[in-house]
Amino acid sequence: MPTPEGYADWLVDLKTRIHTAQQRAALAVNRELVLLYWQIGRDILARQASQGWGAKVIERLAHDLRTDFPEMKGFSRANLMYMRAFAEAWPDAEVVQQAVGQLPWGHNLVLLTRLKQPAQRLAYAQAAIEHGWSRNVLNIHIETSLLERTGLAVTNFKERLPAPGSDLARQSLKDPYLFDFLDVGKEADEREIESALVKHITQFLLELGAGFAFVGRQVHLEVGGDDFYIDLLFYHLKLRCYVVVELKADKFKPEHLGQLGFYLTAVDMQVKAEQDNPTIGLLLCKTKNKVVAEYALRDTAQPIGVAEYQLVESLPAALQTSLPSIEQIESELGDGE
Repeated sequence: MPTPEGYADWLVDLKTRIHTAQQRAALAVNRELVLLYWQIGRDILARQASQGWGAKVIERLAHDLRTDFPEMKGFSRANLMYMRAFAEAWPDAEVVQQAVGQLPWGHNLVLLTRLKQPAQRLAYAQAAIEHGWSRNVLNIHIETSLLERTGLAVTNFKERLPAPGSDLARQSLKDPYLFDFLDVGKEADEREIESALVKHITQFLLELGAGFAFVGRQVHLEVGGDDFYIDLLFYHLKLRCYVVVELKADKFKPEHLGQLGFYLTAVDMQVKAEQDNPTIGLLLCKTKNKVVAEYALRDTAQPIGVAEYQLVESLPAALQTSLPSIEQIESELGDGE
């Protein structure tokens, strides 16, 4: 039987609508489940407070619920303790419905066990929703204090870029950058670090943050018959501009900006398309004096940010918790994300 005219396009459209409906249904089921868990946790809290019920009631409740609902996962004593902690952490039902309720239960367990402050939990929850982070990625970003480092690079974006793009550009950089995933020594030079970053490009892009796309390493530019090579070149999908990254394995010096500024001009003249925004630069140094960097950037015509990088982990260890480990109930949740 011959395919009717227009059938193929109609089939593609139908598949898209079916996938969209499936995603919406899954999100709706997840929201209802998280809300149910919150309600159970709230009830446990209320009854323990008003009637003096002890911790033993959670164990009994786990047994009774699993007996009555054998087909449902999630009613272990450990998970009921998390429900109680979840309700205690989010007393406002609106926050549960509008924010954390959009995340799978496994994500919420990470937020509960890794973070203490409600504002911090909410910020990471919103970022996870916005960027579609898996549970593992969320855990990595919390462990490396991603949001606490975001927007801290010294820049001249406010003076060199039009609003609101200047603020978005500032938020796209961080300080410091953590390169503890590289197998190099503390005294590694620029080329060693650069090679290691390209070798571990997936982790490097994760550390750079959402929006960065890798263009190339040692990108060749010819200017006036002379050859020049950019350390690392990226394109930022949200900023719609090229980002030149230069590495310096020593302390920041004002003269570093001259070379980077030259590269930005060359990229704008030879690589940038008409629809692209002006190229920005990121100078990564081993150390920097913030005041010196601020002074140097004032007289720099191009938009540039200056940040430090760290080759070894120096952030505090993850917070300990009295709650059961996530691993204890992973098999029960059946949710790898």
